[in-house]
Amino acid sequence: MSLSDSQLLNQWLEVLETQQRSPNTLKAYQRDVIKLLIFLQSENDQPKKQSSQDPEPLVLDETSYLFSYLNRESLTRFAGFRMETGGLAPASLQRELSAIRHFSGWLVEKTVLSYNPADDFTINRPPRPLPNTMDAEVVQQLLDQPAPEDRDEARLWVRDRAMLELLYSSGLRLSELADLTLPMLDMGRKLVTVTGKGRKTRILPIGSKALIALEDWLPHRALWAEEGVLHVFISERRGESLHPRTIERRVSYQALRAGITQHLHPHLLRHCFASHLLAGSGDLRAVQELLGHANISTTQIYTHLDFEHLTKVYDQTHPRARK
Repeated sequence: MSLSDSQLLNQWLEVLETQQRSPNTLKAYQRDVIKLLIFLQSENDQPKKQSSQDPEPLVLDETSYLFSYLNRESLTRFAGFRMETGGLAPASLQRELSAIRHFSGWLVEKTVLSYNPADDFTINRPPRPLPNTMDAEVVQQLLDQPAPEDRDEARLWVRDRAMLELLYSSGLRLSELADLTLPMLDMGRKLVTVTGKGRKTRILPIGSKALIALEDWLPHRALWAEEGVLHVFISERRGESLHPRTIERRVSYQALRAGITQHLHPHLLRHCFASHLLAGSGDLRAVQELLGHANISTTQIYTHLDFEHLTKVYDQTHPRARK
């Protein structure tokens, strides 16, 4: 007996849940597949045509078998429909297609489809924009600035400096820093363990300056923390874990205090970590592992940043490059 669309979709989501996919990822995948179902429904003369950018939610029942209409041709029409009618950018469509590709592969395993129509299905994407970065001297200006004279602000600077040093030292994502707990720190071995995208765990070195900043902060943290709170970075009032937006505000504030006019956010320090490390080592694979990138093409963007730096050096120093 064939399974309905509803049963297939629910089974697939249950499989993903066992793979420890995050709730947000599961919801996104579900939305992406339902958009495809809505399109297949509209193409096959179901009672209601779906033509608006935000169609009515699809109600799945035990009698719909829309997935049987999925093939290379219908997928091509879906991609065109999403870009033209939905006004979807190529990068957003690629994300939807990634979910559909994964789901279609699972349908092949269930023998619902004879092949995966999303395999090798690509669309033209605009070049990935280069991330912003800062010179190492500017990062040092941020991290080496003196503590504020105000006592309360000076205590906050001890915490903020530890956050800034760790972001730049180990290339942490904002979410990884916010979720960091005491058991994840191995001060003796100078290591930190984080859980990144896709629930993937990686172990990272902690630089000597970051280690000193953490050692300065942890005694203060012990005074603020409520019983049972394990997060490394907490608020001074309630002793609770810092919200990611609070961390962003503190990073921006400390940049302004250091006299840095460039907009500074936690992810920019991750970019600086990657580009400075790559410029000094040239080891793309090592930088990929430290950043936790699943695909090395994501890391390769930093080679362009390094090339720009080399071009500036060439223009400034080569005798035949100067006017």
